[in-house]
Amino acid sequence: MRKPRDFDSELKALADKAKQLKERRVRDLGALVAATGADALDAETLAGALLDAAANIDKETGEGWRKRGAAFFQGKARDTSSRPGQQPEGTLPLDGGAASA
Repeated sequence: MRKPRDFDSELKALADKAKQLKERRVRDLGALVAATGADALDAETLAGALLDAAANIDKETGEGWRKRGAAFFQGKARDTSSRPGQQPEGTLPLDGGAASA
């Protein structure tokens, strides 16, 4: 005779897996914000920009954003280092972090 399935434990395992995936997604989004340099923005500005992007219905604008994002992930167009005072990822300031004269 077959052993009956334990649906409760299977449901708990699925719920735990879903929770882990949600936590990973939040961590990944945070890492993306930091990698793009958007962590320098205040929370209200970043939220406003994301809300505008989410509400965007212009296909041309969205496609431009998609292409720029794809280039970012391929390492072709990382223009985050062009901001004043921004060091390339993984490097330290030459002056040890002290303000320049």
